[in-house]
Amino acid sequence: MGLFDLFKARGEDKPKASPAAKWANVAGDKRAQNYDRQEAIGALAAMGSADAVGALLRRFTFVVDPSMTDQEEKDLAFNGVLRAGRDAIEPIRAFVAKAESLAWPMKVIKEILSEEEYVEELVLWLSRWDVEYAKFIDPKIQILVALEEVHGPQVRTAAERFLLDVNEVARFHAVGATLAQDDPEAIGPLLDCLLDEESLRVKHRIVDGFVARGWTVPEEKREAVRKALPSGTTIDAAGQLKKR
Repeated sequence: MGLFDLFKARGEDKPKASPAAKWANVAGDKRAQNYDRQEAIGALAAMGSADAVGALLRRFTFVVDPSMTDQEEKDLAFNGVLRAGRDAIEPIRAFVAKAESLAWPMKVIKEILSEEEYVEELVLWLSRWDVEYAKFIDPKIQILVALEEVHGPQVRTAAERFLLDVNEVARFHAVGATLAQDDPEAIGPLLDCLLDEESLRVKHRIVDGFVARGWTVPEEKREAVRKALPSGTTIDAAGQLKKR
């Protein structure tokens, strides 16, 4: 092999950059000139590839002025992610694992997936979280809030775990997501939460859920529940919770 052939072979071994790489840094750079960033976003949006999705998602991590420009760029990025269809799912999952906000990823997958698949995806994202203290839990809260608006056989069990969360906001929305499934199997876990709960608004949410659904407190738990009820709430002889 001659010297030319050696250099040629080395050149062939070098991996080629994806077409998205040319535009990725500018599209995700808050300090770039608006017109440069918009050009990059437009180019990526036209590709409809998984690599382009990974770059476009970075645009959802910052805000620029003026607000109209910010919205236009995010809308363009959103439509570019949608163009990739189901090829966008894996890049979105990778992004969600590290993102500080899931608002835009949720919006995208709700468009791409069926309703059932969307619920399954939310449950998958929630499974990465635990109930222990964490300094930053906004994504967990966003998922729990989203689960309050959907129904699925796996939602109740996924949300119930967070009835024991150390964070009061997480517990509040876990109660909401659990109640939203209208499943009497949740009665036991919700009552256990009520008995241990210190937050009045969480207690009231549980009580309101029982009242709205006409659920009955099992006889063996009625006395304990009576002692744990927030003011303005009673339990009758049949085990029904009542608001005064």
